[in-house]
This record gives sequence, C-alpha cells and structure tokens, in this order.
Amino acid sequence: MTFWEHLDELRKVLFRSAVAVVVVMAVVFSFKNFLFDNIILAPTNGSFPLYRLMDKVLALMGLPLLDEFHLEIINIDMAAQFFIHISTSFYFALVLTVPYIVYQLWLFVKPALYENERKAVTGAFAFAGILFYIGLLVGYFLIFPLTIRFLGTYQVSETIQNTISLQSYINMFVWLILVIGIVFEMPSLAAILGKLGILHRSFLKKYRRHAFVILMVVAALITPSGDPFTLMAVGLPLYALYELSIVVCKPRIQE
Repeated sequence: MTFWEHLDELRKVLFRSAVAVVVVMAVVFSFKNFLFDNIILAPTNGSFPLYRLMDKVLALMGLPLLDEFHLEIINIDMAAQFFIHISTSFYFALVLTVPYIVYQLWLFVKPALYENERKAVTGAFAFAGILFYIGLLVGYFLIFPLTIRFLGTYQVSETIQNTISLQSYINMFVWLILVIGIVFEMPSLAAILGKLGILHRSFLKKYRRHAFVILMVVAALITPSGDPFTLMAVGLPLYALYELSIVVCKPRIQE
C-alpha cells in the first residue's frame, strides 16, 4: 500500500470510531435519569456502598458510625445542566467504546507486525484495558467518594455552609476518576518498556524507596482533601501497582 492508501485506511478507522462514540453517546444521553441519579450523583448521599461498608466496619470495631452525609448540589448557570448532560454523555460513551476503538487501531497496525510482535502487542493491549477499567472502578467506588465526603463536609467556620455547584462536582467526578484509570496503566507501561528493552526489573527494584515517596506525592496531588486516610487510600494502591510493575517488567538476562 502507498502512503495515501495507508492514510485512507486510517481515515476509515477514525471515522468508524467516531461513529461508534456518537451512537453510544446517543444511547447514554437517552438514559439521563439513570446516568445522573444512579451513577454520577450516587456518592452524594449516605446510601452509597462505600459509606455503608465503612459503617459496618466501624460497628464491628465498636466505634461510632459515620455522620449522616448528603451533599447539596446546585446549578447557577442557565445552560449548564444541558451542556453538562451532553459532555458527561460523551465521556461515558468514550470510556465504553475504548475496546472498540483499540480494536480498530489494532486492525490498522496488525498487518505491519510479525507474528511474535502481534502476540506481544495483543497481550499488552488486553492487559492495559483491564487495568484501565479496574482503575475507573477504584476511582468511582473508593477515591472519589472519600474525596467528596471530606471536601464536601469541610468547613473553616460553622457559619459557612457548603453548597456545591453542579459544574464543580462534575469536573471533579470526570477528572479524578479518569486520572485514576490512567494511573492504573503503570504496570502495562512497564511491561511494554520491558519488552522493548528500555526498562528492566532491577531498575525498578533499585529505586523502590524513591518510587514510594514520589507516589505519595502523586497521591496527594490526585486527592486534594489532604487527610491521611484518603492519602493512604490512594497511595497504597499506587504503590501496589508499582510492585506489580516490578513483577511484569522483563528482567535483564543476568537477573
């Protein structure tokens, strides 16, 4: 194939991916009540699974239960709810169509690879996809609820009540959960770099202590709440991913 034929194939891949995103976006858009009431806004009240689990753990330990929690969300912009509905539908559609988009890209690059390269890349893509979705679930069910519970109830004075804008809530929801999903790609990146000979297991082991400090700083940046519990809730999974990166990273021949 010529350069222009390759470019035409890439255009077809991008077009099919865009059509898939638009179709899924339309479906997600039509389920507005379920999307917002059952998913996006679910962490704003005390019936969320994490809060119930924490109450059960505290009860077993004989400690006081968590205070009643309900985050008040308001809208202060005339058109905000409509455009937020569109943007969140797009983000959900993008996340849901990632496997299809990756598959389309795989069909595009597959003919240029040898058989052993195809197997390696297929495994790396599958591993990366699984970790990404695990990261999204961790972000949604653990990191995000802990963060908004702290920030939503924090007060510099009892005379100042927290009333959170819809735009602020959605921004944190999308940003925080997607960041966690991306951070969970660390082991797959280590595996790919290891196969290319750029990174080795001995290097990761040597700088394990340095990595722990860096990951704690990253955790502090991801979770602006600043409380030790939330920091450790984010930092420890990140360090566990680093240890997993050591396991999946290819060792040097003499190791």
